[in-house]
Amino acid sequence: MEKETKSVEVSAPTVEEAIKKGLAELGKSEDEVEIEIISKGKRGWLIFGGEQARVRLTVKEPIDVEKVARTILSEIVRKMGFQAQVKTRIGYDMVADENEEPPLVLNVVGRDLGMLIGRRGDNLAALQFITRLIVNKQAKRRTNIIVDVENYKARRWRFLSRLAHQMAEKVARTHKPIALEPMPPYERRIIHLALRDHPVVTTKSVGEGEKRRVTIIPREGESV
Repeated sequence: MEKETKSVEVSAPTVEEAIKKGLAELGKSEDEVEIEIISKGKRGWLIFGGEQARVRLTVKEPIDVEKVARTILSEIVRKMGFQAQVKTRIGYDMVADENEEPPLVLNVVGRDLGMLIGRRGDNLAALQFITRLIVNKQAKRRTNIIVDVENYKARRWRFLSRLAHQMAEKVARTHKPIALEPMPPYERRIIHLALRDHPVVTTKSVGEGEKRRVTIIPREGESV
């Protein structure tokens, strides 16, 4: 088996051309390599005295996102004063359809973790935002991570998915819109995704701030 090239040094009339040449040689994109400019080169007079630009491109070592994310979240939770463990799994049960990439779920387990969830999951949303931000910075790419506490989000996902279909059946039967209770953005998204391909009803978010909610309505052509 041929060993993958990890680093190359290339020359070209300009730095930009040298980088492009090196990327083609490695078969990588610019965000997958570290670029070191060895020489910017210099122009000569006619064909005399010129020097080409020279760069070194080194393939970045891929990071173990699961390990990094678990370590980061564990440290955040510890510094907040909680004694807990972070368990990981692939969230096959937290996707809208089979074509969607399942997220990496980081589930915090322990005792007396209600404060980590907060009112309507507000603290949990903030914890997820911070964790994603740090992991994305270290991975140098966007990662699909869900932070959960004692399977709170997993349970809400199942409950809201069932609720969405139950209310959709009622709207289809009565031809009258139904407004659900106010929900945070993450939970409204679950409702929208659950019913996005429904043949009879559709959804829209109405209201502002904490009063924003999902309304399930008949599709056009259905009488209201």
